[in-house]
This record gives sequence, C-alpha cells and structure tokens, in this order.
Amino acid sequence: MKKWLYLIADFSYGEDKIKAALEAGVDYIQLREKNISSAEYLLRAKKLAKLTEYYHTRLIINDRMDIAVLSGAQGVHLGQEDIPVRDARSFLGADKIIGATAKTAEQAKRALKEGADYLGSGAWFPTDTKKDAVSISEEIYREILNTAPIPNVAVGGITAENLRKPLECGAQGLAISAGILKADDPAAEVRKIRKLLEGEE
Repeated sequence: MKKWLYLIADFSYGEDKIKAALEAGVDYIQLREKNISSAEYLLRAKKLAKLTEYYHTRLIINDRMDIAVLSGAQGVHLGQEDIPVRDARSFLGADKIIGATAKTAEQAKRALKEGADYLGSGAWFPTDTKKDAVSISEEIYREILNTAPIPNVAVGGITAENLRKPLECGAQGLAISAGILKADDPAAEVRKIRKLLEGEE
C-alpha cells in the first residue's frame, strides 16, 4: 500500500515554498493557521484550494469545518478539543474526509467509532511547530494502530533523517511541516522523502 506524504502548512512559510512542495508531489496538505481572523483564514484556504486542484492534492483544513466547506476543501482534521468527529460527520456527510488526532488507544477507538477516515498520532520528535506537543512512545503508537485499523499518519518533528522509526512501527504516512517547508529547497526535500517512503514499501 502506498504511504502518504502529508504536508502541514501555513502561509508564514511563504506561498512559493508551499507551491514548490505541491509541485514536487504530496498526497495531502493540511492548512493550519493560528492567530488570524476567520476572514483571512478563508481567503488563504480558497487560495490553497486553487493550487491543490491544479496539482491534484487533497486539501484538509485544520480545526475549522466552516472553512473546509466554504473553501471547497476535501476534508477537515480535528483535534481533541475541536468538534467531535461524530458531529462533524453528521454535518459534513459521507463524502468529506475527516481526520482526527489520537494520542491514546482510547482516543483512537472513539474516533474510529465516530467515523474518522484517518488518524494523526504523535509527537514523535521535538518540534518548533508545536512547542507544547507531548511525545508518544512506540508502545502507545502500536496500541493505537492495533485499536484502530484505519490509516495512521505519524506527526511531530519528522524529517528525512528520522522518518524510519515511525514507518517501522507501522505508520501509513508521515505528516511533515518544518521538515519540508524550512528547507532551502522544499521540492528537493519532498523528492528525497518520497524516495525513502517508496523504499519502505
């Protein structure tokens, strides 16, 4: 089964870097914006929706169902403090992708039962993107995988240098932010990670 390359982005990295990563080929891109108005969030989401349509990449919006619907994104990713997956599924219907953060087997079990399509679990490594992220152990990660047999994307400080560990544990994909977008050449970084992912299959 093909492993996902899942890019987490915000416009602070620069539109050119995001575009370069998309052009090199990612399967999903999650727009995660903080501390901006809803109006600005929607503008950025609509702009990214046009880019993802051109590059045939699925667009996921972090936290905000309303932004996901209004921008034409393919789905939404929900954290533990966001709207419950069951309510999101009821509102969005069967066609939208719903991802959920799961840091424990219990959270994974609940998300699966409520209709999540995939899970994001971490943090695998220290990350500047989320300074308060709590690290996950291999044991807990394997418990999550065993509890919820849907795709699981490993997240948190992942780079081309350290990605083997989550893959060896059974991750279906890798969610990467700074590990791609902080690189001088994001496209080259995407291609490097792609080769490593293909080598794991």
